This record gives sequence, structure tokens and C-alpha cells, in this order.
Amino acid sequence: MSQRAQRGPHDVQDPDPYLPGHGDLAFEVESYEIRLDYRVSSNRLDAWVEIVAVANQVMTLIRLDLHGLEVSKVRVNGNRPARYSSRGGKLRIRLAAAVARGDRLVIVVRYGGQPGPVPSIWGDVGWEELSDGVIVAGQPGGAPSWFPCNDRPDSKATYRMSVTTESAYAVLANGLLVGRRRGASRTTWTYEQSQPMATYLATVQIGRYERRTLAGSAVPVGLLAPPKLQNAAMAAFALQPAMLRVFADLFGPYPFDEYTVVVTPDDLEIPLEAQGLAVFGANHIDGRLGLERLVAHELAHQWFGNSLTLGHLSDIWLHEGFACYAEWLWSERSGGRSADALARRHHRRLAGAAQDLLLADPGPAAVFDDRVYKRGALALHALRLALGDDAFFAMIRAWASEHRFGTVSTKLFEEHAARYGRAGALLRRWLHGMPLPDLPPA
Repeated sequence: MSQRAQRGPHDVQDPDPYLPGHGDLAFEVESYEIRLDYRVSSNRLDAWVEIVAVANQVMTLIRLDLHGLEVSKVRVNGNRPARYSSRGGKLRIRLAAAVARGDRLVIVVRYGGQPGPVPSIWGDVGWEELSDGVIVAGQPGGAPSWFPCNDRPDSKATYRMSVTTESAYAVLANGLLVGRRRGASRTTWTYEQSQPMATYLATVQIGRYERRTLAGSAVPVGLLAPPKLQNAAMAAFALQPAMLRVFADLFGPYPFDEYTVVVTPDDLEIPLEAQGLAVFGANHIDGRLGLERLVAHELAHQWFGNSLTLGHLSDIWLHEGFACYAEWLWSERSGGRSADALARRHHRRLAGAAQDLLLADPGPAAVFDDRVYKRGALALHALRLALGDDAFFAMIRAWASEHRFGTVSTKLFEEHAARYGRAGALLRRWLHGMPLPDLPPA
């Protein structure tokens, strides 16, 4: 049974001005089944997807997001459409007859080509070749680089993904591995993601990886790395199970079935998280636990970003501010500097920076500005000081529980926090004003 967050037919959001041209409010997707046949050496993809959706209105046109791949066949509810075209990042399917609001749509698309990333103001995102394999880094608009989709973060769906490639390579995708079928020279890996997931969090990782297990957590924790990096990776992520235990205590139960860390053979600029996994570059590990902050940050996104997901990119602080604060909480819980000491250090640094950022609406160019991360974390610490630890952590656990697998917003968080104390004026200063507020006394 789907664990899809409940949402009425009118509870849809306006298109995201931070991601113009992505997504369609006319329908909601319930599930994706994606089958990929991929050849690493030639970067050649032959693919098939079945999308089960529900119309939010009378529809004669279906618009899916798809970038740079050629469509060879389309069916809707088993029938040929009147016509279809694919250009400008959109697959437009003209229906032979209108469908009514509430009607179910089963859309099947065959497509293929040589996938590549989607250009954006934040750089290239999506499907990228490694020196020997593939990484998919979808945030925020990279999903159309490898499958047709309704590319809206608030339109969550379940997924079944099958990937066939050369047997020398391991494949990781979201969810649980439910099948692996080996042929003469190629292997098919099948994963099922039963918890609802935003399109940008869907991922495939392909490489010459070996899998190990990190013991010490009730949640299964896996590690995929090239053979030559296995020992360094095991040392670098040795604290991952302990972090899971601490965060489960602070935020509530881990929301997914398992957690896997991938270390690529290539260097990466930054780590990335996807639902149920995180990806680090070879440059991020040195075998001496030197990356605890990044490891904690990416893990925290499983609660704040993947289970609870923004509906608009303007609310990015609900992901990054929470994950940054989780870094400080891990430091505090593991014998390092207290969250208060870290907060005051970063407050002093931010006080010397430009005071021209609105945390609740930073603008597209500032979505990944470090001030969003640090000011978001500081807002949470200020709230903790105002409410007290008991009320603050009860509030955080309830936030994660009540909106599990759902879509969240700044307004929703402000309403939620108000249930636990007089937080309105404090949050307005931190979220909706530009000058940096003072931190309350410890």
C-alpha cells in the first residue's frame, strides 16, 4: 500500500518561479516504473517508463519534463495519443479525447539517447558520466535528464527502477534491492522505493563498486566504494551508525528502509543526498574521520529534505538550515563543541557579511548561499533558546512525524512552532527580515 502523504485535489501549488518551465499542476503522479538499459562505454540509454497519474482538471494535453532524449513511442491508457512532440525540455502529449478531473492516466513512454545534465543557474544537474560509471545528482531540476516526469518537488510518487548494464558494474538506486538477474554479460538490478519521493531525489549510481555493511545501527547501513578506496571509506564513515542513533533520538525514527553511502572514484565538488542514500567523492575521504560535518549534514537530509520536502525552492532553509543545525547537534552530542558555541561563532561571522538575504525567500541565485545554511541553523538555535530544550525537541520530533513523506513550507513551520510557545515574533525576524537578529542569551 502506498505511503503517499494525503493531499486533496485542490491542494496544489503554483509553479515554482525558482524553476520556471518545470512541472505541471494539471496532474499528480502516483507512481513511476522506469526501465533503463545502459551501456557505460558509449553512454547509450534505451529506456521505458510507465507513469500512473491522476488528473487535477479536465485535460487534453499532458506535459512531461524531459531533457535531451529522443521519444520513440507514447501510449496513454493503452491508446495512441492524437500526437506528441518533444522539444524545449517538454514532452507534450495531445490526447485523442479529453479526460475528466479525477480520471486516472497510465502514460507509457519509450525513449533513449545519450543522457547528459540539464544546464541551470546552479550549474549542470542530473545524469553525468564519471571516468568509469554514472552519477545522477538531481537537485534541483535534474530528473528530466534521464526520465520523463512531472518535475515538481511537491508531486511525490512511489518508484520501481530496473537498470540493466554490464555485469562488471554495480548499480544503486533508491529503495530496496528486490531483484538482481545476471545474464551472459549484463545484469539487471531492480529497486523499489515504496515511500513517496520527489523527482529530484530519484537517482541511479553506476560504478565498479563493492558493497560493505557498517554495523551498529538498527537501520541497515551500506557502503559502496571502489575496491582501492574501501579501507579509507570504512574508516571515514565509521561513525555513521552512531549518527543514525543520535538523530533518531533527536528527530524521531529514521524514515526509510535503509541508508547507503556511495564513494565515487572521481572527485566531487560537494557531496549530495538522495532519498535513502548519499554520494561522496574520492576527495572527501582521507581515512581519518575528517568529514564528520559533511556526513552528519547529508544524513540529516533524510529527515529534512527527503521525508519532509519543500514545495517551492524559496523554502530551501527548511532543508539546509535543519541539516546545518544537525551538524552542530552531532558535535554537541558526540563530545565536541556545543551547538551554542558553534551558533555564536557563526553568528559573529554572519554579522560581518552583507545583510541583504531574506531567509524565507532568498531568490534563485542565493538558494545555495552559505548564509541560507547558517542563518537557517541560527534561526533554529534561537528558537531552541526561546522555547527551551524540552519544548524545542518535542516540536522538532512532531514536525518530522506529522509531515512524514509530505510537503512542507515556511508558513507551515511557523504555524507548527507556534503550538509550542511564543515563537511568532522571533521567527518573523529571522525568516522575513534582512538584518541579522541577536541570539537570545544561553
